[in-house]
Amino acid sequence: MMPQDRDQSTPILKASVHDVRYLTALFRGVNFSNRATVTITRTGFTITVEEAHALLAFIFATLFDEYAYDQPGSGEDLDSQSNDGDNTAFEIPLNTVIECLNIFGSAGMSMSTSGSYRKWKISDGGSENDDERNEEHDPTKQKKNGTLAGRGIESYFGGGSEKRTSMRLSYSGPGYPLTMILAEDASGPTTTCEITTFEPEPILDLNFDNSRLLLKIILKSSWLREALMEIDASCEKITIISSPPGEATTIGIGRRRPLEKPILRIHAEGAFGSTQMDYPNDKDVLETFECEKPLKFSYRFAHINRTQRALQNSIKTSLRIDDEGLLSLQFLMPSPQVRTNQEGQPSAFIEFRCLALDDEGLE
Repeated sequence: MMPQDRDQSTPILKASVHDVRYLTALFRGVNFSNRATVTITRTGFTITVEEAHALLAFIFATLFDEYAYDQPGSGEDLDSQSNDGDNTAFEIPLNTVIECLNIFGSAGMSMSTSGSYRKWKISDGGSENDDERNEEHDPTKQKKNGTLAGRGIESYFGGGSEKRTSMRLSYSGPGYPLTMILAEDASGPTTTCEITTFEPEPILDLNFDNSRLLLKIILKSSWLREALMEIDASCEKITIISSPPGEATTIGIGRRRPLEKPILRIHAEGAFGSTQMDYPNDKDVLETFECEKPLKFSYRFAHINRTQRALQNSIKTSLRIDDEGLLSLQFLMPSPQVRTNQEGQPSAFIEFRCLALDDEGLE
């Protein structure tokens, strides 16, 4: 990128967080390609990585202790502009960002999270536009709980006995680097990292249209994680089979006999055999289950297996499939205690989108 004629002392993005561990975990969840596209809006930003599929991390502004985005070329009235133009995009080397966040060696340490979680509301409202999901997280429409007001470096790098890394980042626009200032405390040494940014490449259009939804399931991530761990790495494809509750039937009376039309079945096959797991329509297992008609779609297991890192750190998973077999897996990440908001909304989630193989479809 070539720098635009803009005063570098007035960055378009300023954000700070007292503990980078949660943010680093989100970045690691999508770290499968060195280049990642960052899209910044007033409500937060999205990290997108593509490799025959799309893996996205949605990071809302509520995660940060300070978050301010000044759209380039915007007038005084930002609210009068459309959401489509209210963003800035660039590419960054994601590995380098993660290494910088862990420069003091404390970004990989475990951290406590909130012990209570409310029902997941993200993408359940039927929004057809992916950008609309961010509107309720707009910091300009929320109360400023704990917003920092520029009171010196102590405002960004707190003390405390627990070892942690605080970070303040800024970005001045196309052509400028992403700048991160990191420190363990206000009185100790600080490190400034300037990461080169690049022009963003076109992103694969895999938008999920809720009006074409056939299957929606919300379950604990542990149930899906255990199922994927049972599948041998040599498996070539994984098949998701589902039927409406009223149409599910069994072959016999025996409890161990498989469902002829299961509520939800995950079937994997490879060179050394096959694995099959059936899920009952039980609220203790499937928190939400909606199926319009019987369906059967297959996906490459190598692609699905890319979600293991994000799945490992998530607490709930939303599985959606549309009428063309587009699969969306959304992983709800536990929010740090300090960033839990009044409505119980998460600060971030990771989404995986993948197209089905052509050999399957509706039953």
